Amino acid sequence: MAPLRLAYSPCPNDTFIFRAWVQGLLPGAPAVAERLEDVDTLNQLALAAEADVVKVSMHAFAYLRDGFALLHSGGAMGRGCGPLVVAPKDGRLRPAPSPQRVAVLADELTRARVAIPGELTTAALLVGLFTTGLRHPVVMPFDRIMPAVTAGEVDAGVIIHEGRFTFGSHGLRRLVDLGEWWEETSGLPIPLGGIAVSRSLDRDLQAEIEQAVLSSVEHARGDPEAAMGYVRRHSQEMDPAVCRAHIELYVNDLTLGYGEEGERAIRHLLEAAAGLGVVPGTDKGLFWDD
Repeated sequence: MAPLRLAYSPCPNDTFIFRAWVQGLLPGAPAVAERLEDVDTLNQLALAAEADVVKVSMHAFAYLRDGFALLHSGGAMGRGCGPLVVAPKDGRLRPAPSPQRVAVLADELTRARVAIPGELTTAALLVGLFTTGLRHPVVMPFDRIMPAVTAGEVDAGVIIHEGRFTFGSHGLRRLVDLGEWWEETSGLPIPLGGIAVSRSLDRDLQAEIEQAVLSSVEHARGDPEAAMGYVRRHSQEMDPAVCRAHIELYVNDLTLGYGEEGERAIRHLLEAAAGLGVVPGTDKGLFWDD
């Protein structure tokens, strides 16, 4: 059998998770040919069915459910790890420290030029839910957003990944933590992304893939230092301390398995989005073994 087409991002959490699998350290795991791309490109690869196993945004997954199903492990979910909306410290947009100010900020953002890291990213979905819809979104690669906000190309930006650790060094301030807002309004952890598997694959193979991802996560968490060489090769411009903080934040117990609370969080996010007409509804199950 040809190697599975496995696609994920070069971000530290993903390279940390998948290193053991792609380097052949898991006896009996299916062979893979990996491809590393930014989150928006990964979503597009999945939409084009150009991957068998792929890290996708939960927002994008809503459009993929006919052809893909989620694995129970390997996902990006947690508390205190959601996207941030940032703006210049001396800009006209101000943070939202009170419930009244939240409503004002949401209205201001609706009319502002806000950079988002891809139309189908969960970050874009969350800011859309927060504001009930951006009128002037500006799509750009996630690593261009903070420089664009600093340069005044946009009024604000939705930042993901390591941006939550470094925005202050760009002269930016946090307007709202969308993950914190989600947690306060839903009581659930924020589901950012998941590992999707093609429904066209044999069910026994899907089960092997589920086990391979889980085993790869367990391998990484059991010996974190062993994975760092692979992680660093794909995050060369990232400060080592930021890299480790990134992994600690995004690779957690929910990465091993969503569990009942995690599954509720995914369903709630997708149902809320479908209820507003932001994503399509479907009767397809969430997971490969539903």
